[in-house]
Order: sequence, then structure tokens, then C-alpha cells
Amino acid sequence: MAKESIRSNDRSRYFVQGIWALITNSFLIGFIQGKIYQGKIKNVCVPGLNCYSCPGAVASCPIGSLQAVIGSYEFKFAFYVAGFMIVIGSIMGRFVCGYLCPFGFFQDMLHKIPFYKKPKTFKGDRPLRKLKYIILIVFVILMPLFIVDIIGQGTPYFCKLICPAGTLEGGIPLVLMNETLQKTVGWLYAWKNILLVITIIASIIIYRPFCKYICPLGAIYSIFNPISIFKYRVNPEKCIHCHACATECKMNVDPVKNANDLECIRCGKCKSICPTNAIEYTYFKEKYTY
Repeated sequence: MAKESIRSNDRSRYFVQGIWALITNSFLIGFIQGKIYQGKIKNVCVPGLNCYSCPGAVASCPIGSLQAVIGSYEFKFAFYVAGFMIVIGSIMGRFVCGYLCPFGFFQDMLHKIPFYKKPKTFKGDRPLRKLKYIILIVFVILMPLFIVDIIGQGTPYFCKLICPAGTLEGGIPLVLMNETLQKTVGWLYAWKNILLVITIIASIIIYRPFCKYICPLGAIYSIFNPISIFKYRVNPEKCIHCHACATECKMNVDPVKNANDLECIRCGKCKSICPTNAIEYTYFKEKYTY
């Protein structure tokens, strides 16, 4: 019964992820023409990591937008972008990672590919998760702000040097469809493709490695998990401490210890597996002490 509930939860989540990925990349003709959508909607951010340069993208990635504004020679603080992420994070925390991020959906699908051994965790897993906060501070904020060209313009270093989502969604489709770009690709394009291949292989073996260790957007949203309007709660009167929720969680979170752990992407697996329905959604008010 519990396993069927998990499968039902996964199907529903994958459906939402797929539909949202299609909506946010609905400029399908862009893939045929090899061109980027330039309409007014492009000034709007989407909640998840979705590359601005993807031919199908109809809006902008908040991380790419944040770097662009921070690195601008006009030195304007990113009030809109920062405010957008604060509002989204305050409402739902890392629910975005579990339900609304196209690259999270991509990793979910990759992890379904059979592999002879898929470790749930490994030595150094927890310390390595702090890497995404370092990447956020160094590559997204400090480098675009201080490493600038002669006119004071910074570069979106995370997008340029690291982001495999940008390579998958933007770099590869654009290069394939443009002969001019094919003649200009060099070491950087090769480097980004190597990172993408590593991410793909890692995603088959480890559940969501990019989300766990690299993603700066996940790092931002994680800060809001304990204080967001939408939360998880464990009812102490129903909980029988069977640890089924902790065993099922692929992000290695124990909801009984902390139902709103920074690493929780709110995928709902713990809620689905719970034999006593002790894990509940809550809004605004805290019902229980767990």
C-alpha cells in the first residue's frame, strides 16, 4: 500500500515537473530556428534553474539574472531578482527544487536508469553539500562583482564556467543549429560538455548530485525551508518512530529530526511512505513541535 502511494506521488510529481518544463520552454520553434526568444516575457524570472539561452525558454533563470545585474557596469543592486527569490523561497522553500525545476526533473529521469549499485550516501556526503553555498558566494556574487572588464562589466561566471543546465538547454542546441557557432567553439565549450557528461553519469548513480552539491539556486531556497509558509510537520501523536520516512528519503533527510531540513526538496516521498500519516503539510502556523 505504501509503495503504491509512493508510485502515485512520483507520477503526480513527474507530471507537474514535465508540464512546467514544457511551459517554461514553450518557444519550441526556437529549437528549429536555433534562435533565442527575445520577447518581453524574457524579463520575467521563473522559479527554477532554466537557462536563459535555451532556444525554447520564454523567461529567465534567476541565477543568470542575478549575475547579470550584479556584474552590470551600472552597479545596480538586483532588487527585482533578489526580491523574486525571497518571495518564492518564503512561500515554498525548496518545493521549487522538487516540483518546478526542469534540471531537477532531468536528474530524476536519469536516476531511473538501472545501475548495478546506487549508494544512498557516502563518506564526505554531508560536508560536500556545503559546496553549493561556496559556489553561490564565489561564482554567483563575488566574481561577477569584482572581476570585471575595462568598462567595469562583470561576467556571469557560474553560467560561463560551471552550469551544466545551460550547456544542456542552451549551449548544445544553439551550436547544433548554428554553423557560425560551430566554427567558434573552443576549450570552454569542451569543458562545459565534460561537466555535463560528469553530471549525467553522476545522476544515474547518485540521486540529484547537482541539487545536493552544486546548485546555487537550491542553496538560496534552502535557507527559507525552516521559515517558509509551506512546511512539513510531523504529528508526534501519530509518529511511531519506524524510520520509514528517513529510509525512503533520497536526499538523506530524517523528517522526525527535522521535517524542514535545508536539504529537503519536498518531493513528498516521506509523506507517502508514512504508515500512520504522521507527516502533514502546514501553512503559516506551526502545529507541532517536530
